[in-house]
Amino acid sequence: IIGRALPDARDGLKPVHRRILYAMHELGLTSKVAYKKSARIVGDVIGKYHPHGDTAVYDALVRMAQDFSMRLELVDGQGNFGSIDGDNAAAMRYTEAR
Repeated sequence: IIGRALPDARDGLKPVHRRILYAMHELGLTSKVAYKKSARIVGDVIGKYHPHGDTAVYDALVRMAQDFSMRLELVDGQGNFGSIDGDNAAAMRYTEAR
């Protein structure tokens, strides 16, 4: 079971979530700096840490920015990140995060 995309028992994060947060930390994205395009974050994650499709990484980023999806909002998103009614998020070129 080790190495599967299952949530970790310690923090509840899947490997893709952990990789996104680490890439954002490497970019210096904290709550006190300006937002960066989501496409930039997704590109860094795919290029350095998670060699899979950009859709899976962007969907995980969107889920971390939605206050209704996870217990804590781990990513501060700006733009259309979807709604609780099932509306999809905008394309990654239109959204920003920190």
